[in-house]
Amino acid sequence: MWVVMDLKKWVWAVLVVLAVAEVGRVLGNVVSFEVQHKFAGRGRNLSAMMSHDVRRRGRLLSAIDLQLGGNGHPSDAGLYFAKIGLGNPPKDYYVQVDTGSDLLWVNCVECVKCPTKSDLGIELTLYDPKASSTSSPVNCDQDFCTSTYEGQLPGCKPGLQCQYSVVYGDGSATAGYFVKDDIQFSRVTGNLQTKLTNGSVVFGCGAKQSGELGSSSEAVDGILGFGESNSSVISQLAAAGKVKKIFSHCLDNVNGGGIFAIGEVVSPKVNSTPMVPNQQHYNVVMKGVDVGGEALDLPTDVFETGDRKGTIIDSGTTLAYLPEAIYVPLMKRILGERPEIKLHMVEEQFACFKYNDNVDDGFPIVRFHFEGSVSLTVHPHDYLFPIDGNAWCFGWINGGLQTKDSKDVILLGDLVLSNKLVVYDIENQTIGWTEYNCSSSIKVKDESGAVYSVGAHNLSSASNLKVGVLLTFLSILIALLHSSVH
Repeated sequence: MWVVMDLKKWVWAVLVVLAVAEVGRVLGNVVSFEVQHKFAGRGRNLSAMMSHDVRRRGRLLSAIDLQLGGNGHPSDAGLYFAKIGLGNPPKDYYVQVDTGSDLLWVNCVECVKCPTKSDLGIELTLYDPKASSTSSPVNCDQDFCTSTYEGQLPGCKPGLQCQYSVVYGDGSATAGYFVKDDIQFSRVTGNLQTKLTNGSVVFGCGAKQSGELGSSSEAVDGILGFGESNSSVISQLAAAGKVKKIFSHCLDNVNGGGIFAIGEVVSPKVNSTPMVPNQQHYNVVMKGVDVGGEALDLPTDVFETGDRKGTIIDSGTTLAYLPEAIYVPLMKRILGERPEIKLHMVEEQFACFKYNDNVDDGFPIVRFHFEGSVSLTVHPHDYLFPIDGNAWCFGWINGGLQTKDSKDVILLGDLVLSNKLVVYDIENQTIGWTEYNCSSSIKVKDESGAVYSVGAHNLSSASNLKVGVLLTFLSILIALLHSSVH
């Protein structure tokens, strides 16, 4: 979920509206969550996939293992979710995993318009604060609320709950109030061995949903934000001394499943590039693009970083969004040696064509180059996806066809991040990656210096959910930029 979050000038998540009135009444080691994909099976149209992208960012445990399922083909794909435990006794909730937003929220018992069933084959659960012995309200005068909104809200008085209201780019919205409760995860106790343990986090109790969040047939229980603000789960766990602010994912779109871990990865090694400071997303500085080993002649200002430029690394967004100044010469170079290819536009967004042979043999490799001499290699089977038989579509989306506020944005989603270990080191403000076999394992270090293996997961085979093919993408919905970032 790519969400604009400038708390000084605009309010949370493109538009976070705070109501201090009683909205809520109406309205050492590794941790494991089970992850599933929302849009599963072919037969989802491309606009559904597009709308997915346009909607939505104690003891040191060292790492958290998020179990993944699925594969990386956009024609099968859209939304990805994890199973987490909340409350005491814990109950299971299925939530989108979103590195483009910060807030964790789940639908609550007071919810006015929440989905009651899901076509994903999962059982939806409404969170009830009164049913958990460890649940407590978060009031508007408490630290979490005042720090999240940079000061006490007008009209705040003792006993008044801290409210939240988030409106996403597609018009869908969630509103409710904050609570604090236990979150359950699996701590690694040895190589590929885990033990359940708890942490305490503040999250949103969703009392009212609208748009896709209130009516989607592929519904889940909520959203788990993995952004870097203080309100995100990873930041809360880090502040409590539970984890380091480092997480990584390896998305396997060949065999399905993959790896997600919070904590320091010691193997494999990755090449890293600096994050752009003071951004609300994971932005890095792109320096150039080459196709088949030949650099594209591009205007240098297309890579500028700032309020609306720079490159967002957004695992969970399915596609790759490029300004027209990059998209046009990139497509021209890719197709230059294949004059027989006849493109046709599908749903006014996707450039598609017929092709009977191996795409890796017929199309060039694309490399994006970043600050620090770091490059990201994208193979034809990464940026092309099949939709029906011998019909293929490009995963590049032309920013010139997007809204005015988002047309200059460079955003690289799961399509080009699959089959790579990607490490987000928030503590050192770097992002790194390396090509990797995501069905294998990685090694993480705990606070004692011990190194443990964290293995891949594939919920498509381990889960009893009745969902065809499960994707490995972390589900992040892009919210269209309605305002500038810092």
